[in-house]
Amino acid sequence: MSTEGLYTQPPAEWSWQVPAQGAARFSWEYDDGRDRLLALYQKGKDKQWDAVRRIDWDLEVDPHDPLGTPDESLALHGTRYWDAMNERDRGLLRQHHTAWQFSQFLHGEQGAMVCAARIVESVPDLDAKFYSATQTMDEARHAEIYGRFLRDKIGMLYPVNNSLQALLGDTLRDSRWDMPYLGMQVLIEGLALAAFGLIRDTTTKPLPQQILTYVMQDEARHVAFGRMALRDYYRQLGDAELREREEFVIEGCYLMRDRLGGVEVLENWGVPAAEAAELTERSEFLRRFRRMLFSRIVPCVKDIGLWGPRLQQAYVDMGVLELGDSDLDLLMARDEEVAERLDAERFAAEESARVAEVARTIALGGGDIHP
Repeated sequence: MSTEGLYTQPPAEWSWQVPAQGAARFSWEYDDGRDRLLALYQKGKDKQWDAVRRIDWDLEVDPHDPLGTPDESLALHGTRYWDAMNERDRGLLRQHHTAWQFSQFLHGEQGAMVCAARIVESVPDLDAKFYSATQTMDEARHAEIYGRFLRDKIGMLYPVNNSLQALLGDTLRDSRWDMPYLGMQVLIEGLALAAFGLIRDTTTKPLPQQILTYVMQDEARHVAFGRMALRDYYRQLGDAELREREEFVIEGCYLMRDRLGGVEVLENWGVPAAEAAELTERSEFLRRFRRMLFSRIVPCVKDIGLWGPRLQQAYVDMGVLELGDSDLDLLMARDEEVAERLDAERFAAEESARVAEVARTIALGGGDIHP
């Protein structure tokens, strides 16, 4: 089924073309490689999975309450607009808000797929090419999953947010081979991981919980890949080159912060643009949400060696500087553990159901033999 008729408003253009710059690089050295990166490549191969089979798509989703998260997360909650709504209107607002969130996840995953393919093309080291090839497949799977969830369960899509599209464009247009890493692996993927985790840990609905948990298991590897590759490379750069990348991070972080309010949803609800922006800024929940979304980005940026005075001051202004001391390895390990635990719980429940079915069948058979 086409998604064209499910958009709240049609995209400005159905096919977005970003002019490619930079060189395609080949390496004729096939034996040399970094052990950590090759181990991550092996893990990327071992952890491939099929979204059709691993996710239980038969689970029902109420499009008017898809996530079961508190209504306080909605910028209109507690306003005169909210007070004027009946229960049907509030359900539609939840549907729009979820459609907006997951649409940005979907568009970001397609961007990640394109950036991973660009890394395969442009990165000079073969071990990085190998791993990024596995990531390209991961991102294709994620785009498949979010597209199916929106199409089949929510029944609504939103166009790509302007700020997200701007950051994707800046990332892809830059001719330097490390910029797709920095823009995608560190900024967009880091923010997405935090957003996924916040929803994963608060949703009461099993299908979105499965989707987010399994996608996060992949994304934890992707961020680790970016950290390894960029940490090694940025040790070789001079101050001027490092400052250029810090400026890119600063601009990207402001863009990402400014895209998080879902103003488009409020505007669709008839709220004037200026008031919509003000309501999202005033929302205490969204302020906390914005701050937590940088929990993966700030420590990663510090870890790869981009931590100059201007960047630190930008994080002070955003109120997130102290997140630089977060234990990123611990966060990523937890993402892996949550996915493994969910698998264990699901498979144990399925095994119990099979055992019970066998027992019932035996009991019925026994009844026929011994009336």
